[in-house]
Amino acid sequence: MALIVGAGPAGLTAALELARRSDIQPIVLEADDIVGGISRTVQYKGNRMDMGGHRFFSKSDRVMQWWLDLMPLEKGAAGAVISYQNKQRTVAPSPLDSCVDPSQNDLVMLLRSRKSRIYFQRKFFDYPVQLTPDTLRKLGLARSLRIGVSYLNSRINPRRPERSLEDFLINRFGDYLYRTFFQSYTEKVWGVPCSAIGAEWGAQRIKGLSLTRALAHFIRKAWQSGTNDLRQKQTETSLIEQFLYPKLGPGQLWEHVAAIISRQGGQVLLGWRAVRINVRGWRVVSVEAENAAEGRRTFNLDYVFSTMPVRDLIRALSTDVPSEVRAVSEGLQYRDFIAVGLLVNRLAVYDKNGGPLKDNWVYIQEPDVMLGRLQFFHNWSPYMVRDPRKNWIGLEYFCNDTDDLWKMQDAEMMEFAVGELVKIGIVRRDEVLDGCVVHIPKAYPAYFGSYNRFGLICNYTDRFENLFLVGRNGMHKYNNQDHSMLTAMAAVDNILGGVTTKANLWDINTEQEYHEIRKDG
Repeated sequence: MALIVGAGPAGLTAALELARRSDIQPIVLEADDIVGGISRTVQYKGNRMDMGGHRFFSKSDRVMQWWLDLMPLEKGAAGAVISYQNKQRTVAPSPLDSCVDPSQNDLVMLLRSRKSRIYFQRKFFDYPVQLTPDTLRKLGLARSLRIGVSYLNSRINPRRPERSLEDFLINRFGDYLYRTFFQSYTEKVWGVPCSAIGAEWGAQRIKGLSLTRALAHFIRKAWQSGTNDLRQKQTETSLIEQFLYPKLGPGQLWEHVAAIISRQGGQVLLGWRAVRINVRGWRVVSVEAENAAEGRRTFNLDYVFSTMPVRDLIRALSTDVPSEVRAVSEGLQYRDFIAVGLLVNRLAVYDKNGGPLKDNWVYIQEPDVMLGRLQFFHNWSPYMVRDPRKNWIGLEYFCNDTDDLWKMQDAEMMEFAVGELVKIGIVRRDEVLDGCVVHIPKAYPAYFGSYNRFGLICNYTDRFENLFLVGRNGMHKYNNQDHSMLTAMAAVDNILGGVTTKANLWDINTEQEYHEIRKDG
């Protein structure tokens, strides 16, 4: 039996892989009352919220195939997938006639176009930043010249070594563009200066993206005719222009996965929190969990997959953890997340053609508000909003659970959020019809605090032969959804293939120049 702590993308992927490919029974423990982790879909009066916005795109054929095997593509978009697949090989067996009509079926992947922008000085700018005539006009001649000179200087005199996220961004965009379009939003997300955040964050999230690559992508796009395909393996993930999306949000897929696991003999137990991990030597022998209604229960096991926060994992171990490992664990930092969903009759801003905004999300680079990012759920999928005549939007706030913002009552938080949108000119107060507030603790593992010594934890936990750390919080790694899934797939591969090393798990979504983070200790 394999016990899996956490029913997010990594945990549920591990469980389904085991159920499909082995006779090892998976049992998933989820402390919350909903599956999906941060990839859940929250429902409010028939409207659905995506916690953070989840594009279903991966440069891994294995992950793309995995998704499409579970949810067929919408009718009329099959050519996109065939074009993507035929780039190297056919990775999906689905024939054209398997594509379904989303107006008639719920279990379907939509093909969506990506649009995201930056809101700065009460104007919209393309993201990734493109120095188009429209952008230059909005910036003005003086600011545009300063951006160009600053970028050239960063290329001639780059910061070496890249120790911080500030170094990483300035080397790729120049000091002036960094301070114009990146600094305010990023520091809202993390609550600390970019100079205090490790450069690994940039390597994880934006990798090879730079002003030069953004310009090259813009030029290529201008010369190419529009195509309906997903052949984007050579494109930086931040520049991907099309993606798949479940009709009813990301949680729909993970709810479907949980149902399949149960049908194939596994279990997904909600409301169960792992509180103690019993070990004997370098092997986990059982996990104790608690449920508010049923009390405490012990699960004996052969393997355990942990997606719980690393700090909680180390605290739960029954053995005497080395003091230096425990110190690193206690020093790990997290960033918490508040989403405010607002149902709005009409927005106060429009597209440049006078029509409704087409954005999936907008980064708020305005320093006079705490709002970090704005989601337009109805643009992710028109089925996310009950009344298609309304705007269903999500305001994202990043904070610590000790902050006053986190402690606000829902009504107070709603009023605060609406006030900020009014202040920056996105809505008028009398157009707001309804809303809700959702809190997500430990949404983002941070690359500061004791993270620079995280290698001590990797080396220690890897010694437990049947313990596998996977997923975002499980590895304290700011992974995308597909990378979290790949860590789970690799762990199952190792078990079934008799592979004892876990280095391949840690190497997923890691830039080579930053591998030394694991060598500490």
